[in-house]
Amino acid sequence: MLCVNGLPHALGWDFERLQQLITSRFGASQVPLLLDWQRMLGEGRSGTEMDRLRRVNDFFNRRIAFDDDMSVWGQSDYWATPAELIGQGRGDCEDFSIAKYYSLIELGVSVSKLRLVYVKAVQTGPGGSFQQAHMVLAYYATPNADPLVLDNLNSQILSASRRSDLAPIFSFNSAGLWQGTGNQSSKSNLSRWQDLLARARTEGFQ
Repeated sequence: MLCVNGLPHALGWDFERLQQLITSRFGASQVPLLLDWQRMLGEGRSGTEMDRLRRVNDFFNRRIAFDDDMSVWGQSDYWATPAELIGQGRGDCEDFSIAKYYSLIELGVSVSKLRLVYVKAVQTGPGGSFQQAHMVLAYYATPNADPLVLDNLNSQILSASRRSDLAPIFSFNSAGLWQGTGNQSSKSNLSRWQDLLARARTEGFQ
């Protein structure tokens, strides 16, 4: 196991196990990215929560290539675990958001402050503006705060009120499901999310 200053013992995840998993499934070429992720998490424990948001957002936006599920997985819609995203080194908006979600929880950010948000994003193409399904991660400093948006389309962390290009449809985390970004919670029936949580648990992510 290639350790980074003993970081496996400082973090909650078993990085030796993750390295073995990624190496066996994706090859040794992705181990440096795993170790850089490990280093980022180790260093990210210091500083404010805002520092942690920036560090995690920047890491994935800079180090992971955007690609669609059909190219990466041969499926029209697949939600990758953080280990699968690191193993591939590429993924789509759901994969970016999920990896950021787990990374921030690992850095001590409460689940109650984080929600994955399905949105309609306004994009501009040759034919003009159009709406596209998209996912971002929202951070709530307090329950009723204007959330901050972590996004792979726009790397600047901005409040939701400043992201007029995004229209929230529903949001969720491991505790519940909400309409839009509101505070009315209901039990999540999102099957892809439940499947993702189960697969992530088998890889050691809680």
